[in-house]
Amino acid sequence: MKTYEKIYNLLKEEKDWVSGERLSQQLGLSRTSIWKGIQRLEKEGVSIDSVKKKGYRIASGDLLIPQQLSQELGIPVSLKTDSQSTQTDAKTDYLTDDKHLYLAPSQAAAVGRFGRPFFAPKQGGIYLSYRFRPFCPLEDLPNYTLLAAASVVLAIKALTGKNPQIKWVNDIYLDGKKIAGILTESQLDMETGLVGQVIIGMGLNFHITDFPKEIADKAGSLFTQTPPISRQDLIAKIGHIFKETPEAVLLDTYQSHSLVIGKTVSFTQNGQSYQGLASSIDQAGILTVQLDNGESMALNSGEISLSDW
Repeated sequence: MKTYEKIYNLLKEEKDWVSGERLSQQLGLSRTSIWKGIQRLEKEGVSIDSVKKKGYRIASGDLLIPQQLSQELGIPVSLKTDSQSTQTDAKTDYLTDDKHLYLAPSQAAAVGRFGRPFFAPKQGGIYLSYRFRPFCPLEDLPNYTLLAAASVVLAIKALTGKNPQIKWVNDIYLDGKKIAGILTESQLDMETGLVGQVIIGMGLNFHITDFPKEIADKAGSLFTQTPPISRQDLIAKIGHIFKETPEAVLLDTYQSHSLVIGKTVSFTQNGQSYQGLASSIDQAGILTVQLDNGESMALNSGEISLSDW
């Protein structure tokens, strides 16, 4: 573990002033190394209060430590500080491990569904992609977008008590604003005809207080004040829930936390516009809409707009 990561862990555990002398003694480092480590933490976005004769304490911000997450989740974890996109990192990494989690503190070219860019500032967000190799027929592949969305909801509820909702098919909302999006991509192995790779990407506004004007009315953040948990806490919780919770429970969670059921929605198919009442989402993720003309339509992909909240 790097020096600045050790300093961060000690300061995080204490939650109060820790003298430079104590840091030096406990970590077996020189005072110069401690000072350089504090400077590195500041560079990584962790704000440190420093007062003579008192020492140091964390004022705001947190740190992602891939080694700790790897031990916690039991899978390889890597962190790329200059990532264009964690999805791209996962696709272009030719490691042979069956599972791998890719993290980034920010993303220079973040994209969501349909290749749309999304806001990913230098600090305050969670950006990750989880790559694994299921090697199963496409028809047997679970709807991982639904499972991941439900895992995020359950993790947030468990750690914060907040109650987010899911806008079909892949967006997480809190208090009427989008705080997270999920993008799932798969790759077919041409030799076997099986799904050889799945990548689940996620962007979550963890503690972002300043959004661009054009999205400020619809983008939200999990926390607007100093968070009581760290990004690492939430990532680990999401990972454990995704891995350990039965699929049926996650699908039930997705349905019960739907933002759209019972709401009027509009959408476009084959160039024609429709409007109706979203009546149900089945366990395959298919959304049934009762149209205004009395007919019903089943949507298994695409995008809808809520006419009312």
